[in-house]
Amino acid sequence: MGLGAVSTTTIAGVAAIRKGLALPIGSLTQMGTIRLGRRTDARSPKIKDFVPVAGLPDIVFGGWDIFEEDCYAAARTAGVLEPALLDQVRGEMEAIKPMPAVFDQRYVKRLNGPNVKKGRNKKDLAEQLIADIRGFKEKHGCSRLVMVWCGSTEVFMKEGPVHQSLAALEKGLEESDDAIPSSMVYAYAALKEGIPFANAAPNLTADVPAMLELAARTKAPVAGNDMKTGQTLIKTVIAPGLKARLLGVRGWYSTNILGNRDGEVLDDPESFKTKEESKKSALDYIFQPHLYPELYKDLSHVVRINYYPPRGDNKEGWDNIDLVGWLGYPMQLKINFLCRDSILAAPIVLDSALFLDLAKRAGMFGIQEWLSFYFKAPMHAKEVYPEHDLFIQLMKLKNTLRYMKGEELITHLGLEYYD
Repeated sequence: MGLGAVSTTTIAGVAAIRKGLALPIGSLTQMGTIRLGRRTDARSPKIKDFVPVAGLPDIVFGGWDIFEEDCYAAARTAGVLEPALLDQVRGEMEAIKPMPAVFDQRYVKRLNGPNVKKGRNKKDLAEQLIADIRGFKEKHGCSRLVMVWCGSTEVFMKEGPVHQSLAALEKGLEESDDAIPSSMVYAYAALKEGIPFANAAPNLTADVPAMLELAARTKAPVAGNDMKTGQTLIKTVIAPGLKARLLGVRGWYSTNILGNRDGEVLDDPESFKTKEESKKSALDYIFQPHLYPELYKDLSHVVRINYYPPRGDNKEGWDNIDLVGWLGYPMQLKINFLCRDSILAAPIVLDSALFLDLAKRAGMFGIQEWLSFYFKAPMHAKEVYPEHDLFIQLMKLKNTLRYMKGEELITHLGLEYYD
């Protein structure tokens, strides 16, 4: 869902990689390796050779958007990729035209477009999406599908009565309940069809009891929320290192400038609130201030995002971290990350889709916590806290792949080398 900067960068990238024009840098499924057995065994195949992820030649793309322009035109509008590269995959991109979207401007106030479905109620709109899904699958001869929400950040919402059971949700769809945003209509349509669903935005979408009930019924895997790309990626790298060395943190000030459509949407305070909640949660869980009150209890964590049109998709993030070391002596760490938002997001979209498809074929359904590696606010069972440490997340992901293939899980204990 959403054929904007992130989606078109993903699609053009896969087309370019298939033609040998570029490398899939940033993609674990395409370039990553996995160690098997002991270090002395020297067994480290590529992940794509170890588990049967779908091959890039087998992928067909399609989607919905509120704007009518095809993927090539949308990619030119987004301005992420150089025209010289886009022109080499122009044919494939122009062939992908967006289906009319389910959209309600009350949930994304800064956007509006003409390519929008009409229906009697939200249940009717969900059924139209299901018809689109079935038609796409038949037209392109696909054996399996995956849906990834790449639409904009919606206004901040909290879980309510309509989200507590599938029966309540379906009644809410028929009554067009305001507590059901557009993203939830898409998630419902996907899960109703048993299709794996990933939420690349911080919206309240598939992470409610009603959706998990539906996912269990149709045996569909789900993952999310909010792709871990720029500043939060850096936080989940740096914060575990500071905690590992038991360095105190008094304050962490984060600010961003961003000029793409995502930045425009986040210029609305209600949409920013959704993103802020997603971005701020990581440090609390990594630092565990209840276990280390002397080091992290009174941490001042501030997050800002500023819409700055001249920057386009080239996001810049500044972090100022006020540290406390031995005997309480102060230090500072400053980070300036000039990144490309959609360039960092595209391999996550690809990996999420391929790993969710793998999970579906492996008989895994419901929350796929092993894919937390890719998300700012990872979905998790209610009785446990979410794991935000990037390195623990990667270990969990790779051990899940080992588990799928019946390989020994790796603990990194290493005592066997010294027996």
